[in-house]
Amino acid sequence: MPEEIPKPFMTRAFIKMALKRTFAFLFVAGMVYGLSALMYATKTIYKVKMNHAVVLERLGGKRDAITDVGWHMRLPFFSRIEQEVPLMNQTLYLGGSPEPMQIISRENLALRISALLTYRIVNLKSWAIENSQPLELLKGDYDGIVKDILQSQQAATLISERERVKEIIFEALKSRPINEGGPTLEKKYGIEIVSFTLNETHIADKLVEATEEKKRRELIAEADNYAADQEAGRIRKLYAAYLESIQALQKALGRPDGSTDTALLQFLTQQKWATAYEKNPEGQRTVVIQNTLEPPAITLPMPAEPAKKTTGDR
Repeated sequence: MPEEIPKPFMTRAFIKMALKRTFAFLFVAGMVYGLSALMYATKTIYKVKMNHAVVLERLGGKRDAITDVGWHMRLPFFSRIEQEVPLMNQTLYLGGSPEPMQIISRENLALRISALLTYRIVNLKSWAIENSQPLELLKGDYDGIVKDILQSQQAATLISERERVKEIIFEALKSRPINEGGPTLEKKYGIEIVSFTLNETHIADKLVEATEEKKRRELIAEADNYAADQEAGRIRKLYAAYLESIQALQKALGRPDGSTDTALLQFLTQQKWATAYEKNPEGQRTVVIQNTLEPPAITLPMPAEPAKKTTGDR
């Protein structure tokens, strides 16, 4: 009876060949995957997304803008991807932050203002090739133009006429040269100004507190000035009455030769003001104008002795 021939797929040689082919396939697949991953990681193969562009720098220094959407390939070591530029609408805050910034108005009042600019890139050559770090440059020029206009306005205008001020700034951003005879923002950076918005405009909190404190002090000063005026008027009336009293005393005590007894005049004057003090209500301040060089007379001084007659007089 002839021997049975084993089936090919059951032989040892077939199993070895299948294992070798499997390992070879896995090795090739791993190499292909690793090479693809390396090419993608090094951006040898890169993708341009919709509304985006890629700026390539060649070995000779030439820079090109790639705008075709899809997958692209570049030569490694002979070119590099310099930047990826979005072409859709973008925003830029005043001062680089959404928080309000302090602006000094025309009359030197501090206000807190926040603003937002919307723009899009329309000329990649101007934006990415002619300008180094264009976004930082745009921030500086944008802040400068907006601040110049805001600081030339009065605080009341900035608060109550925001719509008109916003339109003035928008027109300036689109058509005003950055310097006299220079380019506009749109021409310098290859952009289109889409819109400009004033988000917030109000007086600074510290200024409000200072204004209230100033008003309070002004009211106190006005009250003090009024009290001082009343006191000054009372003193003027008192002084006028004093002069009239003195003149009346001098006239009543006058001698035929026009002189007056000084001691008697001082005594009567002191007695008059002492009586005035007693009649004043409590709490009122009374200013008494009198001679302070000598102590006031408490009693009427003794009359001077008459001079002795000499022999010649006899």
